[in-house]
Amino acid sequence: MAVFNYKVVDKNGKNKKGTIEAPNRDGAEKKLKADGYAIMSLTEQNSPFSGGLIKKKVKSKDLAVFCKQFSAVIRAGVTIISALELMGDQIENKTLQRAVMDAKTYVEKGGTLADALRVNSEVFPPIMINMVAAGELSGNLEVCLDRLTEHFEKDNALSAKIKGAMTYPIVVFIVMIIVVIVVMVMVIPNFSSMFEEMGTQLPLATRIMVAASNFIIHKWWLLIIIVAAIVVGIKAFKKSSVGEQLFANMAIKMPIFGNMTIKSACSRFARTMSTLMASGISMIDAVEQVAKMMDNKIIRDGLLDAKTQVAKGIPLSKPLKDMEMLPPMLSAMTKIGEETGDIEEMLSKVADYYDEEVEEATNKLTAAMEPLIMVVLACIVGMIVAAVYGPIMSMYSALDQY
Repeated sequence: MAVFNYKVVDKNGKNKKGTIEAPNRDGAEKKLKADGYAIMSLTEQNSPFSGGLIKKKVKSKDLAVFCKQFSAVIRAGVTIISALELMGDQIENKTLQRAVMDAKTYVEKGGTLADALRVNSEVFPPIMINMVAAGELSGNLEVCLDRLTEHFEKDNALSAKIKGAMTYPIVVFIVMIIVVIVVMVMVIPNFSSMFEEMGTQLPLATRIMVAASNFIIHKWWLLIIIVAAIVVGIKAFKKSSVGEQLFANMAIKMPIFGNMTIKSACSRFARTMSTLMASGISMIDAVEQVAKMMDNKIIRDGLLDAKTQVAKGIPLSKPLKDMEMLPPMLSAMTKIGEETGDIEEMLSKVADYYDEEVEEATNKLTAAMEPLIMVVLACIVGMIVAAVYGPIMSMYSALDQY
């Protein structure tokens, strides 16, 4: 009996991991699926191909380049083993390079390319493994690799848009914190000694600012501990079932941010479903794979429920319509695709539409954040100016009375 490490999602959408004994990988998969789990990864312990040393995820951009080059090499008539060796020699990402060389060794021992990718499932996502398996089965591996290239390129573009929208406020926030710390450490102490010489009661804002400056200068280590404890506490709470549900709900309902979260999820859902189904993957398996790709628990749970309903014979558009957080257009277009028998093409058009919607949402987010950031900066600067110059103005007013 072999021992396998697994990561799964249960019926409630909760992530679980552990070990299971089975005669082989297929036996382990059957056991887990019989218990109602959706398998995220399954690797054999003590296997030279288990990828235990590979923990870091590879970016969509790296996978897109790999699939594009791999397709071109295979079209040129190069064997899969030689193509993997060639790709492994020129890949810059060390994690991906190690995984590709592991795949080459696996294929040399007689395994399929899909199984070779599966043993490093933390590097190669399920959509890639399933697409390669479909390509090998149909004899159209190059076509599947081209579809994967397009999928990863658009997924990378989507992620880049979201990250781009968040870069500006994050950078400004960091600069703001640095400026406040510099003022507290280098400016306020100079004014503090002058305030002490006045011998008068300082305004409340000034006393607060001086106390904060002394705290940062003399007990900075305590501040670091407090911040670290807050960060660790938030991360731990976020991993709990209650925390995951709360943060998922916040991500959907937050003004501006919620709109972008939903539209990006719709784009990823439609694009991945179209790619998987166009390669011959069943709708049930495709919905399951898409659900595991979703970061938001509420959306992931909804899609896992949709998979269960689809397995009972219910059209996909029905559970999508029941997911209140998703826009009606997604379920309506899916229904049209089901009725016309061309759901893959319809979902592809939906994905293109929501890609444009995400770009528009990011532009709105950036436009909304700029004045908000200026207001916050003005408030902070105003507080510092009031705290520093308040006593000075009070002193001048007292001198004028004499």
